[in-house]
Amino acid sequence: MEQYKLPGIAAEAEFTEKKSRFIGYLTPISSESDALSCLRSVRERHREATHNVYAYRLKEGGICRHSDDGEPSGTAGMPLLDVFIKQDIYDFCCVATRYFGGVLLGAGGLVRAYSRCGALALEASGIGIMREMALCSITMAYARYEPVKRLICSHGAELSSEDFGVEVDLKFSLPAEDLPPLQMKITELTAGELEIHVEGTRYASPPVRNGCFCDP
Repeated sequence: MEQYKLPGIAAEAEFTEKKSRFIGYLTPISSESDALSCLRSVRERHREATHNVYAYRLKEGGICRHSDDGEPSGTAGMPLLDVFIKQDIYDFCCVATRYFGGVLLGAGGLVRAYSRCGALALEASGIGIMREMALCSITMAYARYEPVKRLICSHGAELSSEDFGVEVDLKFSLPAEDLPPLQMKITELTAGELEIHVEGTRYASPPVRNGCFCDP
């Protein structure tokens, strides 16, 4: 799998345009069922809203869908989706809720409003990178523990466990491309005594996703 961009965290943004209230909800997703769950959740929360326009896009399977939800054709769902396509972002569901304020925006005004809704939600979320993470371990004598741990953490690794037995065993993960320079530093620090062992890989998006507006 190649690296790609996705929302950093779940986020929302709100603004008013000519008395219409717009609320954008953006959530990282990993499947179409996640997207549909997000949509159901927002619709449930905003039952009285005039429209709940949505767009979602998944890297796996190339799934990409959008809906105007009653707005004039082409003025809502596609402009919302375009915000993310232009920045090459995947694995997201964005729902743009509108409470009509009594003033018509016209086709151009709707396009601008829904585009702004997606852009503000993305700005609030930030952009993460889905990348290959190396799952690593290293075993050392107690005398090596503190300096080695400091070095590992200084390279942005995420510690998953520390086992203090006869020796100390650290398990951690970091972006695969950052592993060779870290191993070189470990070799220098320990005069070639220690070696990082790669136990596998996974794909993840640092920073860690922290929540979802679509949680039940």
